[in-house]
Amino acid sequence: MRKVIITAAALAAAGPACAQDIVVKPLIDARLRSETVHQDGVATDAEAVTLRVRAGVSATDGAFSALAEAQGNLAIVPHYYDGLHGAATRPLVADPQNVALYRAQLQYRTKTFTVTGGRQRIALDDERFVGAANFRQNGQTFDAARVEWLVIPHFKADVSYAWSDRTIWGVDGRGVRPGVVPGENVFANVAYGTPFGTLTGFAYLVDQDSIAAQGYRLANQNYGGRFAGAHPFARGVKLSYALSYASQSNYHRNLNRYRADYYLIDGALDVHRVRVGGGYEVLGAAHGAIAGTAFTSVQTPDATQFKFNGWANKFLITPPNGLHDLYGTGSYSFGNVGALKAVTFQAVGHRFTSDRLGQHYGDEVDLLASAKVGRFLLSLRGADYWSDKFATTTRKGWVQVDWLY
Repeated sequence: MRKVIITAAALAAAGPACAQDIVVKPLIDARLRSETVHQDGVATDAEAVTLRVRAGVSATDGAFSALAEAQGNLAIVPHYYDGLHGAATRPLVADPQNVALYRAQLQYRTKTFTVTGGRQRIALDDERFVGAANFRQNGQTFDAARVEWLVIPHFKADVSYAWSDRTIWGVDGRGVRPGVVPGENVFANVAYGTPFGTLTGFAYLVDQDSIAAQGYRLANQNYGGRFAGAHPFARGVKLSYALSYASQSNYHRNLNRYRADYYLIDGALDVHRVRVGGGYEVLGAAHGAIAGTAFTSVQTPDATQFKFNGWANKFLITPPNGLHDLYGTGSYSFGNVGALKAVTFQAVGHRFTSDRLGQHYGDEVDLLASAKVGRFLLSLRGADYWSDKFATTTRKGWVQVDWLY
């Protein structure tokens, strides 16, 4: 199947060139970040200053295009455990040094049809199940073939077959933190736009076909739906909302036989410069004889996980008894302040409990301030997790500068 898809993509890209000039565009962006972590039970704090650079080029001729982009991450101040090298005498900062091919793809695009083959970013819905993990210095990509088709107005089909997941752990990734995870992944998504929002149905077959990746126990199949939209009430007043449900069970070589449910309800109200919102997310645990067994709760190994369940990242692997995340958000946009543009402050509070047994895991507060100056995006971020019955109390802080060409 993989050879057929690769051959088809290559033939499409090798078709007759349109009688247009080839447009060549450089691709470059950079990110400098300082991250500090204090974690109870670890004697020495982590101090990481890293520089991530992506550079490449794209060439477009009518509907056809080709793209190649490399990615490198340099540890300028390496006083942290990167998950791969040395002993864990400091807290984990999941940004190991790395130099690798980030993207290399061929694409054919029209107004209603797009096919992309090669190493590429795939981000679906809110990235809860499939995402690009862009917060980490080494982003996630997939070796895949993807077809996007606007079947009729307002109805779109999006299907990807991915035979390799290139993870945030980079070229040195190994063991339970592999750099490459092979598998026969299928990400199928159909969406219909209505006046009130977009209704999506999906089937995400996540094949973590590597014994090192938790002994195949992260392979799962997910079937569900999502509805998300926004409704304006007046000038500067808008209500945003999202509902999602999925049923997850074991897939392919996963020897755990389980089924668990995922739910999300989220809403936010914008009133001019103020935004308030909240939500409730449930990553369910299996019930019955298998209850409490590791990796029998909802797991999302291909997600952009930093976006969910707190920036302290205590729930990257869902506990055996599942997870409930009750959260509230608030933000204020100051607009332009002198040379600073789009100045924004945001706060998020989380209360974490289990799906089974009624355990209180802990609470977290996350804060973010951001602003733009020309091509630069500046941000200050903090996370404070207070442990009750899960993990350890942890405080994290980030100072970050992004630059986009």
